[in-house]
Order: sequence, then C-alpha cells, then structure tokens
Amino acid sequence: MRSADQFIDEATLVVHAGDGGDGIVAFRREKFVPRGGPNGGDGGRGGDVVFVADRNLATLRDYRYKKELRADRGGNGGGSDKKGASGEALLVRVPVGTLFYDRQAPPDATPLADLSEDGARFLAARGGKGGLGNARFATSTRQTPDFATKGKPGESLQLRLSLKLIADVGLIGLPNAGKSTLLRRLTRARPRVADYPFTTLVPNLGVVENDEVRFVVADIPGLIEGASGGAGLGDRFLRHIERTRVLVHLLDGAALLDESRDLLAEYEMIRGELAAYGADLEGRVEIVALNKGDLFPTPEPFDELAAALQKRGCEVVRISGATGDGADALILRIAQALEGGSADD
Repeated sequence: MRSADQFIDEATLVVHAGDGGDGIVAFRREKFVPRGGPNGGDGGRGGDVVFVADRNLATLRDYRYKKELRADRGGNGGGSDKKGASGEALLVRVPVGTLFYDRQAPPDATPLADLSEDGARFLAARGGKGGLGNARFATSTRQTPDFATKGKPGESLQLRLSLKLIADVGLIGLPNAGKSTLLRRLTRARPRVADYPFTTLVPNLGVVENDEVRFVVADIPGLIEGASGGAGLGDRFLRHIERTRVLVHLLDGAALLDESRDLLAEYEMIRGELAAYGADLEGRVEIVALNKGDLFPTPEPFDELAAALQKRGCEVVRISGATGDGADALILRIAQALEGGSADD
C-alpha cells in the first residue's frame, strides 16, 4: 500500500541567489602610459532563483529532502576590460497551484506568489551585482587606480511552499463511495481502486476531453466526519477543492442495501465538513451523483433518496462508475455548470 507521504503538498526551502563576481585590478602594458593604464573588468552578476509552474508536476516531493537551493555565482572580471560571465539563473519547477510564503510569516499571511497558471514565474531571490574593476575608477586626476570592489552577495530567502491543486471539478464523498472508479470512467486517469477505506491517499487528477468539452477533475480523498478538524486524512486535502468551481458529491448506492447506514445522514455530514472548513466550499455549485446503480435491476430503490435530496435543493444524477451508465449525462451536466448554465438550458 502506498504511503501517504508520497503526496507532498508542503515543503520548506532556503534559496540563495548567486553572489556577484569580483571586479579585478589589471593594467595595460603600453609605452608611455603610466603603469600601462587600468583595464580591470567588472565582475558578472549572480544568478537569480526563479520558480516556474509546470503542469507536468503534481507534488512537491522533490523538495522534501532538498532543503537548500543555490544559483551560480557570477564570474570575476578579467584583464583587457573583460567582464565576468553572469551566473546562470536557477529555474526551479513546481506544480501549477504552488503558493509561496515567507517561512517566518504567520500562517494566515498573504502569499508572496501564487503560480496558478502553467509557465507562471516567481523571482524569489535576485543575484548580487558584480563588483567594479579598477578601470571604472580611472579619472583625469587618478589615472592608475589600484583597487577594485567585491561582488555583492545574492539575496537569500526562507520559503514555505504550499500546493493547492488546480482543477475545475472536485469529486467528494466518503471513502469507498467510488470516486476513483468514477474518475477512471470519466477520464484517462488510472487511480488505484480497491475495496477498503482510504484506498486513495493522494489527490488524483484526470482530464475529461472530447470535441465539445474539456475540464480537469480531482478525486479528493480523506473526507470523513471530523475531516475539517484533521480527522482521517484531514483538512490536508480539503484545501485542494478551494479552487474548484463545481463539486460532484458522490453517494454510495450500496448503502441502500445496508440497514445500518443512512445516506441522507452521510450526505449532511460531508456538507457539514465543507461548511466547517470554510473557504466558501458550502456555497460551491454541487451535483449529487448516486453511484453504483448497477447493483439494482430497477431504479426504484434510488427514487425515494433522489426525491429527498431534491427537496433539499440538490441536483441529482444517477450513475454507475463500474458500467459507465449515466456518465455521459454527468459530463454534460458538469460542462453546463462550468459554463454557468442550468440543466434546463
């Protein structure tokens, strides 16, 4: 079984931009020119540290053990007024949806940057300026300066990185409701599927794409009673539905065969966790999907539950993640919701 720490959505890093190169003292060798004349070149600028959002990445796990990053130093100046080479910028790739905070700032601080689009960049630390060679200090009254300046140190910053996945749609529900199976059915994603709690230990992403629609779906694990306070896999994963526009709330139709379970109560419990977490999750557009319809030869067992949910203002779609029944209708309704339309449009 996969370890939960395979998905790393928090990391701390210290980044150091490159120091500037030193200017140097040098002199030409020319006849009738005192000491040959100064021609020491400037040092090169140090490399910057730049973070780049990359849609091909999904975790911050590369930075779990790599705690310090350093860009190249600028080269020293040379004779004949040669300037030192600038240090190469250090480009650090992170998942789309990564937020950056000053590590010393309080937890509720405003992020320094939010890389919410593929290719977005954050200049975290600037390289130091190069020092000046002695040629820079020559004047009519000081023709043979015999000094140069050192390069400036590059900026350093202690960062806390936090990942909030970017998805259009979040699949929510209790463990074993069938979220991973549905994700496989709707998209090309291949999440792990098994019949035991917390099969999904990391959020899985998939893309629904055809000639008419394209949207990203995230299967969000860990929602049980008390999740907003850290129970189970806890609010660690609730953050990943903050950016979603539509929630698909999956209910396990198999519970209708178990007298000890109450699907309405389970629905209300998850809704309560969304409200307790905040971030306006409770007010997000929601589609309720009654799953595992393949367990019933006729739709009647679902009718009473669907009617009760509709009285609560819920929009209900009946599906089977296993057989694909109702999947096209669900995709159509999600696409309408993303466009701001209703089922009657």
